[in-house]
Amino acid sequence: MTDAHDEEAVLARIAEGLVYNETEAAFLAPRRRTEQVFEYNRTSPALTERRRSLLAGIFGSVGERAVLLSPFHAAFGSNVHIGDDFFGNVNLTFVDDVDIRIGDDVMIAPSVTLTTTGHPVHPSRRADFGRFSEPIVIEDKVWIGSNAVILPGVRIGYGSVIGAGSVVSRSIPPMTVALGTPCRVIRSITDEDLTARADTP
Repeated sequence: MTDAHDEEAVLARIAEGLVYNETEAAFLAPRRRTEQVFEYNRTSPALTERRRSLLAGIFGSVGERAVLLSPFHAAFGSNVHIGDDFFGNVNLTFVDDVDIRIGDDVMIAPSVTLTTTGHPVHPSRRADFGRFSEPIVIEDKVWIGSNAVILPGVRIGYGSVIGAGSVVSRSIPPMTVALGTPCRVIRSITDEDLTARADTP
């Protein structure tokens, strides 16, 4: 059992991205929304108001007209903040040991993982689930393709597109297309993209 001073010290280490372990972070367990996530995943899509109410209780904040298809998974849930007009497809995973902040008009394809947490390379430092955590920020109007993995500390800039299957280990600037493992910017998004895949006369 940790006292308030110890808890503050652990929170300060987490905020600095330093290694901490499960025992030290046990006081955070009440913030987990495991049962609510389970209930959401077994609630009929037809019960829109019930599902909306559950999401409001799971997430730290959730905007208007947010759609999240079942199933989804979250380490806590309470550290996730979602803006307006969000669409999350099936099997979205939030490893939200610290904040994940998602802006407005964001679309996320199936089987994407947003993980704020990693583990030290040396096995002795992984004792008692030793780990480090850094927040993730997804800015407005981002589209993330299927099976992408967003790693700790990443920020994805306004309007950008992350290609399917990418592993994003570094921040991505606004209005760019990025893909690959590791994920790299391949080009800017320009006005030419306004007519891409448009109907032709």
